[in-house]
Amino acid sequence: MDELTETLTDGVLTLTLNRPEKLNALNANLLNLLAIKLDHAEKNSAVRAVLLTGHGKAFSAGADIQHLATCNGEQGYAFACHGQRVFRQLETLSKPSLAAINGYAFGGGCELAMAATLRIASNQAKFAQPEVKLGIIPGYGGTQRLTRLIGKGRALDLCLSGRALDAGTALLWGLVNEVVAAVDLLPRAHAILQEIIQWAPLAIQSIMQSIDYGMNLSLNDALHLEAIHFAKVCATKDKMEGVQAFLEKRQPSFSGQ
Repeated sequence: MDELTETLTDGVLTLTLNRPEKLNALNANLLNLLAIKLDHAEKNSAVRAVLLTGHGKAFSAGADIQHLATCNGEQGYAFACHGQRVFRQLETLSKPSLAAINGYAFGGGCELAMAATLRIASNQAKFAQPEVKLGIIPGYGGTQRLTRLIGKGRALDLCLSGRALDAGTALLWGLVNEVVAAVDLLPRAHAILQEIIQWAPLAIQSIMQSIDYGMNLSLNDALHLEAIHFAKVCATKDKMEGVQAFLEKRQPSFSGQ
């Protein structure tokens, strides 16, 4: 059985974590498969966006605890760096990604969802960073992305207590963008991505890069970064098409050039 399945529909590559008997726990093989699929998505012009979800009752219940049990300090560092590299690959993909969180997103599963561009959740989803209960801390970016998404106080609350959030609280706190009924999760995820990818690909890429890199810069440096990206997209054919379409009161036809 493939641990990560893929389908490509109307420009959206759906990657489904497929270890339901293990609640889609992220072992080394699954992380490697994800890295390969993301690399292919980056290079494939037919892929305009990536949708991540899980098969069964979990999005992902976290990292592989059996492997973690054997880790000493040196191995733990390698373990964390492996997951961080793959999740940063997702986060810096030149195409938008969306995590459709169908169930449990605990530990590494929550960290994977946070690395996506956007997140929506089923009303049955639950979120947690429960690593403290195992005597460890989040290692795939949880202490950092969680803080950036929901603030220091709430991130400390979740990481220190290990408690779980329901989907409604995750929405209230800003961890997810939207909550829908389970039956509507994938259709809504596709609809969101279709709404995004109708626009100019280079503008989408510049927006994501400006926000991702700019949030860690001083305001002056971030504004300079924005101006550089603004200049770059001003020189594209898509900018000419977008402006002309607006003036002619018609729908633009973007080419990615």
